[in-house]
Amino acid sequence: MTPAMSDQPTSDPLRQSAQFLKGVGPARFELLRRLGLETIEDLLLHFPRSYENLSDVRPVARLEAGLVQTVRGEIVEIEGKHLPDGRTMVSVVLSDEGQCVEGVWFNQPYAARRFRFGQKVAFSGKVTWYRDHWQIANPRVQPLDSAAAAPAPGLLPVYPLTEELRQDQLRPIIRQAVEQFASQVVDILPAEQRGVHRLPDSVQALRDIHLPTTLAAAEAGRRRFVYEDFLVLQIGLALRRRELRDRQQAPQLRVTPKVDAHIRRLFPFRLTADQDRVIADICRDLASDRPMQRLLQADVGAGKTAVAVYALLVAVANKHQTILMAPTEVLAQQHWWTLNRYLAGSRVRRLLLTGSLGSRARRDALAGLRSGEVDLVVGTQALLQEGVEFARLGLVVIDEQHKFGVNQRARLRRLGVDPHYLVMTATPIPRTVALTVFGDLDVSIIRELPPGRQPVRTRWVPAGQRQRTYLKLREGLSQGRQAFVVCPLVTESVHLDVRAAEQTFEELRSGPFQDYRVGLIHGELDDAAKDAVMEQFRRHELDLLVSTTVVEVGVDVPNATVMVIEHAERFGLSQLHQLRGRVSRGPLPGECYLFAEPGSDEARERLRVFTRTNDGFTLAEKDAELRGLGEFFGTRQHGLGELRFADVWKDREILTLARRDAHALVAADAGLQRPEHALLRQRVLERYGRTLDLAEVG
Repeated sequence: MTPAMSDQPTSDPLRQSAQFLKGVGPARFELLRRLGLETIEDLLLHFPRSYENLSDVRPVARLEAGLVQTVRGEIVEIEGKHLPDGRTMVSVVLSDEGQCVEGVWFNQPYAARRFRFGQKVAFSGKVTWYRDHWQIANPRVQPLDSAAAAPAPGLLPVYPLTEELRQDQLRPIIRQAVEQFASQVVDILPAEQRGVHRLPDSVQALRDIHLPTTLAAAEAGRRRFVYEDFLVLQIGLALRRRELRDRQQAPQLRVTPKVDAHIRRLFPFRLTADQDRVIADICRDLASDRPMQRLLQADVGAGKTAVAVYALLVAVANKHQTILMAPTEVLAQQHWWTLNRYLAGSRVRRLLLTGSLGSRARRDALAGLRSGEVDLVVGTQALLQEGVEFARLGLVVIDEQHKFGVNQRARLRRLGVDPHYLVMTATPIPRTVALTVFGDLDVSIIRELPPGRQPVRTRWVPAGQRQRTYLKLREGLSQGRQAFVVCPLVTESVHLDVRAAEQTFEELRSGPFQDYRVGLIHGELDDAAKDAVMEQFRRHELDLLVSTTVVEVGVDVPNATVMVIEHAERFGLSQLHQLRGRVSRGPLPGECYLFAEPGSDEARERLRVFTRTNDGFTLAEKDAELRGLGEFFGTRQHGLGELRFADVWKDREILTLARRDAHALVAADAGLQRPEHALLRQRVLERYGRTLDLAEVG
C-alpha cells in the first residue's frame, strides 16, 4: 500500500493524490501530508481513534442537565466578551422554535468566525443550566446546511489530527473519499475466512468504520482490518518457518551419553528440572537435519546462560563452530567471563570478537574463524560485518533477541550453511508479543529458579526515609556486600526534576558513602571505560555502583545484594524486573528499594504490583495491561514494522485466530497458489517478503 508520490491522476484511482478531492486545496493538502495522508488510499485507511455519540437529539424544551445531548436550530446571536478575570468568551445562541441554548468558548476569540447569523447547526455536548438558560461549554458543532456535512448528528468519527487541522475539516474529506472510492478497494481476504469469522468485506467495513450507523458496526469493520493485519503477518512468519524447516539442511549435532556427562561435569551446580526439559528440546532439534529455530525465554536468574553453554558445547563436540552473540559489549564481556569460568582447563578454542578489537587482533580473529581454528566465538554486532566467514558454522545463539530483530537474524543466516539457531531473552515476553515478533520460532520457557536462589524483597520507600535507607545500604556494605544505585538519566535535565547518575555519583561519594569505593557507569561512556568499571565492580574493587539502565541485562555479580532505583515510576514493570534481577544472584537474600513519586493511578498500581511479586511473566502481562507494549515495540527493533490497524495486546484474541488460520492456510496451500489466495500472497510478499527474507512464495 505504498502511496504514489505524484501530483497527477494515476491509473489506480486509490493512488491518486488526495488534492484532487473537492475542497482540498494546496494549503489543506499540506496539512493532510503532515498526517501522512497523500493519496485516496491513505484517507480510506486513516481510521478514527474513537467515536462521539451525538445521537441523543432533543428539542430545547426536553433537555436534561448533565447528559450529552444534541440540539438543532438556527443561530440568532453571536457575541464576543471580555470577562472581569481577563478571559475572553464567545457566546453563540441557538434558537429552536423560540427556545434557546447557548454555546460558549473561553479564550478562543477566533471561534466567532466559524458562525454566521441564520446558519443552521447542531450543538452537541454536556448540557448545564446556567442562571436562567441552558448552556453547553465547547459544544461539538455540526453544520446542517452544508452539502458536505452529514445529514444529521449521530456517531461522529474522531480522527487523529495534526496542528491546524480540525475534525470538521477532515471528516467531510474522508467521507467524500469513502463515498466515491471505497468500492474500488479490492478485498484480499478469502471468502472462507470472512464467512467463518463473520467479517464484512472491505467495502462494507470501510463504510462502517467511517460512516457508522452503530458502534457495533464500526467495531465489526475495524475487527475485519485487524484480522487482515494479523493474518498477513502470521502467514509471512509461517512461510518463513516453512522455508527454514523444509528447504534448508543443517548439520546433525547429536548428543551421546558420553558427551552429555562431559558437559554436565563442567557446571559447578546441578541443572534444574526446567533446564533439563529445555535441554531435551534443544538436543532433539540439534539432532535433526532441519535448522533449529527456538526461542528460549527465562525469568531473571533462572539460568538460561547455562542452557546456552550446553548447546554451544554440543556443537563443538560435533566438530562445528558456534556463535554466542550479545547486543552490547558489556553483555558480551559478561558472557565471555562466564564461559571462561565454565571452560577453565577445557580444550575448546574460543575467541571474543567485539567492535573495540584492534585491527591486527581482528585480522587474526577472522583468519581463525575462516580456517576453523576457533571453535566458539563470543561477540556483538561486529559478527554481522562483512569479512566474517566461518569454516563450518553449526549453531548460532543470540542473547536478548528482541534487541536484534529479524533483519539481523537474516544476515546471520548468510554467515554459514544453514546453522541451527537458539535465540533467547531474560526479558519475559507476553505470549501475544512472542506470537508476533517470534512467530517463526518454537518456544521454550524456564521459570524455575536454581536451588538456594533467594527472592528479592522489594520496598517502595517514602521520600522522607531516604537517609534511613542509606543507613541500611551502608550496613550491607560494611558487611562486605555490594550495591547498585540506578538513575533514569545520565546528566541533569532542565526540563525534568529527576535525579541523574552523574550528580548522584558526586553526591554519594562526597556525602553518605565517602568512606566507600563508589563507581559510575552509563551508556555515554565508551566501551572500554564501561568494561573497566564493570570489571572493577566484579572484582570488588568498588563497593557501590551508580548507573543508568546500562546494567539492565547480563551483569552478574553474586556479591551485589542491594539495589536502589531512583524515580522508579519512570520505568515499566519489565524493566524494573530486569534491574532488580541484578541482585541476589548468589545464595544471599537481596533487597530492592524504590524511590518514587508517581503522578498517576496507573504508576501507583505498577509500583504496588512490582512490590508484590518476583515472577517476571506475571509482571510482563501486567505491564502490557497497564502500559501497552511500548517496551517491546516502541523502537521497532524487531524489524517487522508497524501493524497498521491492530494492537497486539488489545486485539490478542484476534491474533490467536489469525495465527491459527495462517498456519492452516500454509499447510493446505503451501505456496498460496490457489486463485482465491493470489491477492493474499501478493500482500504478504509486498509487506514482509524482504523483512522476513522470504523467497518468492511457491
